[in-house]
Amino acid sequence: MIAPEGLPFILIPICLGATAVILGWGLLGGFLIAVGAFGLLFFRNPSRSCAAPEAVACSAADGKVIKIGNSPAAIAEMGLPIQVSVFMNVFNVHVNRAPLEGTLVDYSYNPGKKLAAFKDKASTDNEQNLSLWQGPAGRIALKQIAGTVARRIVFDHRVGAAVRRSDRIGIIRYGSRVDVFLPAGTEILVQVGQRVRAGETPLARFAPEQVSP
Repeated sequence: MIAPEGLPFILIPICLGATAVILGWGLLGGFLIAVGAFGLLFFRNPSRSCAAPEAVACSAADGKVIKIGNSPAAIAEMGLPIQVSVFMNVFNVHVNRAPLEGTLVDYSYNPGKKLAAFKDKASTDNEQNLSLWQGPAGRIALKQIAGTVARRIVFDHRVGAAVRRSDRIGIIRYGSRVDVFLPAGTEILVQVGQRVRAGETPLARFAPEQVSP
């Protein structure tokens, strides 16, 4: 499957490239077709599901875990002091997925800088959004963060929307990162440097007292 946002970036260069080849402009045509082929790679949207128990949050993004540590003060004050960050390079799937079943209770967007997404300051200074979700397994927050190359953050939902774990929540075009913020007492199931898959890799286990009966 292909994310619908990618269709213009795939079909337009491929059609232009094919036209250029027919007209005898082989070099230009080959380049444009290659651009369209890269779009096919970048905007792929494979089906994902998480087989872990309900109290386990799965990764929201494909990529590499680059940080496990303390959340920014403003988010820690919301009762979510643990941060897990995943960096996506241009070859990763960029569709982001819900870590848990839940309802979107708050959302904000903040335009910002274009620092490299793997830098720690990107979590506070870059263009980003913040979504807060509440569900049977507990509360969780996510940031979709644009990087140096990323030019658009897409978020699919409005406050009040309900999702199941592994449902699509949005996409970030080109290199970027997703931060997940978790309650105290949550058991982290990944480590820095580990490769993870959105909607599939177990990320954290909520403590029993955090799970609704």
